[in-house]
Amino acid sequence: MKVSKAQAQANRAHIVETAATLFKQRGYDGVGVAELMAAAGFTHGGFYKHFGCKSDLMAEAATCGLTASNHASRDRDPLDLLGDYLSRAHRDNPGGGCTMAALCADAARQPDSVKAAFAAGIEHRLSAPAGAAQASAKPANRQTRAQRIALMAQAIGALVMSRSCPDDSALADEILEACRVEVLRRVTDKKRG
Repeated sequence: MKVSKAQAQANRAHIVETAATLFKQRGYDGVGVAELMAAAGFTHGGFYKHFGCKSDLMAEAATCGLTASNHASRDRDPLDLLGDYLSRAHRDNPGGGCTMAALCADAARQPDSVKAAFAAGIEHRLSAPAGAAQASAKPANRQTRAQRIALMAQAIGALVMSRSCPDDSALADEILEACRVEVLRRVTDKKRG
């Protein structure tokens, strides 16, 4: 049975969204094409009607996940966003969380198309205003950009380090708490200054 062009596009989008979640949960090498297609409700053979290879899907899923994360954080207060980001709830839900924290290390070992998707997502996040209160702010200067990079790296690194410890480990919670306190202090000091 032939599928309409609109249905084919909807099917592809569903596959990409499913892949974005599964990749965040188990990494790029932890999910095979057959399993991914089954999770999306399609047969393995249908994969190649939509994608040339798995890395094509990985790049598109990365873009999908990064765009969704950027969109979800766009109008949030930075203090609330960072408090939620550096929480155990976020740490324990990689499939529903930040694509960068879940997949940056994996992306470093992938083809350039995947790395380019991450670079574009990171660049977009760096250039976005930091919360609704700054929606009319001017573009970031060099110092502000450097501060955003450092803040993002610390928050992502904290989540990655915490996830590398056993789930009920005191160290896993200590990492999140120490970084949450430091990151929130820096953001609060910047707001005051």
